[in-house]
Amino acid sequence: MSDLATQAALLSSGYPFKKARIIAIANQKGGVGKTTTAINLATALAACDERVLVIDLDPQGNASTGFGLDQMNREGGTYSLLLDNIAVSEVVVETNIPGLDIVPASVDLVGAELELVDEAQREYKLRAALEGRLGQYDYILIDCPPALGLLTLNALVAANSVMVPVQCEFFALEGLSNLMRTLQRIRRAFNSTLEIQGLVLTMYDKRNKLCGSVEQDVRRFFGDTVYRTVIPRNVRVSEAPSHGKPILVYDMACQGSRAYMRLAGELLRRERQRTQRMEAVTV
Repeated sequence: MSDLATQAALLSSGYPFKKARIIAIANQKGGVGKTTTAINLATALAACDERVLVIDLDPQGNASTGFGLDQMNREGGTYSLLLDNIAVSEVVVETNIPGLDIVPASVDLVGAELELVDEAQREYKLRAALEGRLGQYDYILIDCPPALGLLTLNALVAANSVMVPVQCEFFALEGLSNLMRTLQRIRRAFNSTLEIQGLVLTMYDKRNKLCGSVEQDVRRFFGDTVYRTVIPRNVRVSEAPSHGKPILVYDMACQGSRAYMRLAGELLRRERQRTQRMEAVTV
C-alpha cells in the first residue's frame, strides 16, 4: 500500500492521524548517556501511552542491543533507509515494549558516512525518508553517533528539536558551547526550525560536589532549557543493556526508572505547552 493510501486508510478508520514529533538525542561528546536516554525515554513515553519509534543512527548499534534485538533481526535498518531508498515500513522492527518500534542499526551503517559523501542532497536523506510517512507515531527519537558527521547531520536536519544529554563532569560546559555553535550553523544552513527541546543532566551523583557545581553552572547558563529532572548514576541502569532490556523493564522500582518516568512527564508537559503556544498564535 502506498504512503498516501496508508494515511487515507488510517483516516477513514478513525485512527487519529497526526504528524510525529521528531527529537534527535545528540551530543558531540561520547559517553554522556545518549543511547541510555534514547532507550529509556522511549520506553517511558510508551508507558505513558505514546506511540514511539526509535531510529538507531549510531553504527555501534547500542540502542538496538538495548532493546534485545539479535544481530540477525537488523537486516538493512537505518543503512537501507539512508542509502537504498527503502520505505520506513520495511525496516521497522517491533520491540517487546507495547507501542514502541525501532529502526535498528545494522553492521552496514559503519560505512554509511563514506558512502553518503557522494550522494546528492546527502544532508537530507533521513528527512526525505521520514517526511509525511509516520503519522502512526507520536514521537520519533533518533539516537545519534557521538560525533558531528553526516549521520548526525542527517538526524539534525530531519528533527523538529534536539535533546542534549549532559554528563555532570568538568568538561561539560566546554562541550556544550561547541554543540550550541554547531546547532546555530545547522539552523542557518539546513534546518531553520530546529529547536532545543532541552538539556538533561545525566550520571548525577549527589555525593560528588563536582556534580552539584556542574549542575549550577549549566542551569545558570541555560536556565529553563535544562530539565528539572536529573538522571542519577545508577548501577541498575548500567546493568539493563546487557540483558537487552530498558531499565523500566529490568527494574521498574529503581531510581533510574523513576527518573526516566519523570523526564518523560516533563517532556510531555513541554510539548503540550509548545502546542498551546502555537494554537494561541494561530487563533
